[in-house]
Amino acid sequence: MAELGRQIARRRAELGITDADIPRNGGARRTESKKALLKAIKDAGGNW
Repeated sequence: MAELGRQIARRRAELGITDADIPRNGGARRTESKKALLKAIKDAGGNW
């Protein structure tokens, strides 16, 4: 997995792709359980 991560990072750099270019998931179809999990992570100080 580590090698795959390096390959992806290298390819993204070659193409000039940054994190700002990749859209985040809007969450329009999230289940209530997923919403609760993300809220619990946020309440615990995490940022998902």
